[in-house]
Amino acid sequence: MTEETPQRIEPARLEETSEAIADVIADLSVASTKLGVGLHPRTAANLADLVRLMNTYYSNLIEGHNTRPKDIARALEGKLDQDEGRRNLQLEAAAHVRVQTEIDRLASDGKLGEPASIEFIKWLHLEFYRHAPEDMLRISGKDSEFIMVPGAWRSKPQHDVAVGRHVPPSSARVDDFMKYFEQRYAFKSLKTAGRIMAIAAAHHRFNYIHPFPDGNGRVSRLMSHAMAQLSGIGSHGLWSISRGLARGLKTPSEYKRMMDLADTPRQGDLDGRGNLSLKALSEFILWFLQVCLDQVKFMDSLFELDSLGQRLRTYVERSSTLKPEAIRLLEEALIRGQFERGDISRITGLPDRTARRVLADVIADGLLASETPKGAVSLRFPVEALDVLFPRLFPET
Repeated sequence: MTEETPQRIEPARLEETSEAIADVIADLSVASTKLGVGLHPRTAANLADLVRLMNTYYSNLIEGHNTRPKDIARALEGKLDQDEGRRNLQLEAAAHVRVQTEIDRLASDGKLGEPASIEFIKWLHLEFYRHAPEDMLRISGKDSEFIMVPGAWRSKPQHDVAVGRHVPPSSARVDDFMKYFEQRYAFKSLKTAGRIMAIAAAHHRFNYIHPFPDGNGRVSRLMSHAMAQLSGIGSHGLWSISRGLARGLKTPSEYKRMMDLADTPRQGDLDGRGNLSLKALSEFILWFLQVCLDQVKFMDSLFELDSLGQRLRTYVERSSTLKPEAIRLLEEALIRGQFERGDISRITGLPDRTARRVLADVIADGLLASETPKGAVSLRFPVEALDVLFPRLFPET
């Protein structure tokens, strides 16, 4: 029988960094700092909204739920499907976007606490399931059924589970394991490189403990997102780890295989001193950070100012409803972040009445919007335009 002590998750961190991991950390730090640097802050903020939708899509995909981007966008507008199954998937997606938005706000305001703390992790789970209907909280096991309490650990024998070949700690020991987890992954005791490596290690060890009856995968990805923000590689929400985990470096099956690899017990005297394999943890951390770097580079290629401007032009050229002058408004918003409605005649070179019609068409298409009916307009990225503006962002585009 596996020993039920919190040290069962050791090694929790790498005490020594391999040259390969050090190189990836250096490249990731540089690439994440560069991401979005040429964008106006207003444009970048609106792009972060799109990335949250993308993150949610891929997080759902990892769970085996293929919720289309359009369905997620509709859920955020409160337009839910009549079918109960699809409606629940929409509710999960909307909850994911809402929680990640709050994480990004806290990070931007400098108020994001310790991402691996018990308080923060329970908050993630509570907020994700806060508005979930009872049927989403009902957990049916082989011999029992119960209603999951949002934000509460596994605590009863009926909560015990097996995840594939892995048997997590028993419910009676979850709290002790998570107290140890909180201690081992506290950012306050780590420097930059240690924090970045901890994102990967904590991601695995959290799922190894499996502290909640359900929702652990989603919580772990939200926790990883928060850790990336606090470690300085989050790029203000302009990239997503979920897309990388869902796609892998070469095949989508890599995530499951690498998580399983990191479950490997210690393989002899040359494989560290903990319960689990040090070599396997090192390989998982390297893979995880390579995935992060791959995603940052991918998003950088999409958000590069000149290429995004060209794709906006292509969208207007292909549109049957937008006049050619619309591109001038979109380029103005891309470069300046936003502009006042009174400037449209100057920007387009058209008479005021004609310019207003051009603006109205662009707003109707969802590419420009404002916070108030007469306020300054800024660039937006509707899901209907993603196949042109951000090809390969989603499989269907």
